[in-house]
Amino acid sequence: MLRFAVNTSGIPRLTKFYTPLHQSSQTLIQKIFSLISIRPAGLCNFLDAPELEAFLGPKDGSDERWRVVYRNYATLYFVFVVDGAESELGILDLIQVFVEGLDRHFENVCELDLVFHFDEAHHILAEIIQGGLVLETNGDEISNSVKQASKARRNSFASANPLSLGSGAGGPRSGSLQTPLGWLTDRLAGVATR
Repeated sequence: MLRFAVNTSGIPRLTKFYTPLHQSSQTLIQKIFSLISIRPAGLCNFLDAPELEAFLGPKDGSDERWRVVYRNYATLYFVFVVDGAESELGILDLIQVFVEGLDRHFENVCELDLVFHFDEAHHILAEIIQGGLVLETNGDEISNSVKQASKARRNSFASANPLSLGSGAGGPRSGSLQTPLGWLTDRLAGVATR
């Protein structure tokens, strides 16, 4: 399974491959985008793609082909390439869960959120899929896990960085740390002791 988000101009915004590629990822993304961008809006959101065998390799001796499952939201296409064993409707639901997870985290997600916060978008995807296997589809669990990780990352940064503003997480060193603004204010007021 591989998945990516691409904008309506064909520029990839988020990519994750769970299958080794036989050619460059950029060429594969351009090929898939050329397949889905010409389809009218009224057609279903999945298609067989025998053209992808050159990129991903043929399926294991069976008649199964690679399938492209995609969904268009505003300026983004969310695309999964799966084998015939996957349910197309299940993958469409998985795309919906991923977009809802992004929307919960970014509060009305847009393309720029994927560009400037790609690490958080990858974290949300990792909460849902690991190694090509679906782990979690409960939106509340995904949201809580991502919030906890974001809070831990902020607290870690605040406790490890003496230049961070605010008291941070209250780690072992935070009681003796002072913000740069506090230090300057004390110096200007003549309150600082040596």
